[in-house]
Amino acid sequence: MKPLSRNLKLFSKPYGIFVRIMINTSIKLIECPRDAMQGWKHQIPTARKIAYINSLLKVGFDTIDFGSFVSPKAIPQMADTKDVIKGLDISNSKSRLLAIIANQRGAEEASVFEQISFLGFPFSISETFQQRNTNSSIAESFERVGEIQNICLKTGKQLVVYISMGFGNPYGDPYSEEIVFEWVNKLVGLDIPVISLADTVGLATAEQVRDITAYLVESLPGIELGVHLHSTPSNWKEKLDAALDAGCLRFDGALKGIGGCPMANDELVGNMNTEWMTGHFEEKGFLLNLDKEALDESLRIAEEIFI
Repeated sequence: MKPLSRNLKLFSKPYGIFVRIMINTSIKLIECPRDAMQGWKHQIPTARKIAYINSLLKVGFDTIDFGSFVSPKAIPQMADTKDVIKGLDISNSKSRLLAIIANQRGAEEASVFEQISFLGFPFSISETFQQRNTNSSIAESFERVGEIQNICLKTGKQLVVYISMGFGNPYGDPYSEEIVFEWVNKLVGLDIPVISLADTVGLATAEQVRDITAYLVESLPGIELGVHLHSTPSNWKEKLDAALDAGCLRFDGALKGIGGCPMANDELVGNMNTEWMTGHFEEKGFLLNLDKEALDESLRIAEEIFI
């Protein structure tokens, strides 16, 4: 893979050109019940998780981010992930399963399950947040990514790396677009096939989302580039349009806009609301091929769980 140019000046093409090109291209929707559940204040029974995720598997999402293989002390809500996956029925679903892992041990545990297609690793470019989230430095986490990538190659999984705090951080850690591009470039050197830019605590502006995403989409044509945005009701649409205009085709979301990383230890800004996204994409002419009845049933279950 050709490395990113060191000339970080953004290209001057009109961003809207990407939208015109993409109209006949499929958008990938990644539904993230794991992100919605992991910080929920009440323990959700395993049976309810299974019923909810099985309903999501009928909707037609590209991927379901369903659970995580991390320390139960760190994320108690995800301690039953192994039990959850045993109850999932993917036999008639076009959706694939993604599990979050934080180290080599978690990757080894997750890779045993044939039902899982993707392993997701949160790679933060904020030193403070990387320590909070994975108990490791950025440099140590980069080494972990290499180890996990080797596990994925041996077991037939694909690794998705999330660039956590990809649009800034609330801790005063050094941040710039150049830092984003530098670490993405290093990850590309490990042949990571999917990279998702995460607005972990909702700090991103629409301009940031557009500029950073557009630069990477153009610079890395062989990489699947996505966004995992956290937004408020007042700014979700402008962030979403910015990513679309930049040429992004992969979007994470969660029904009802619930979720966020509890390890941030800050007031959380919710995930991008899936039902808002689907309506917005359809208004713009994208065909999502979702089962609306199954989506309504998932929303019904979500309203029972997240109260």
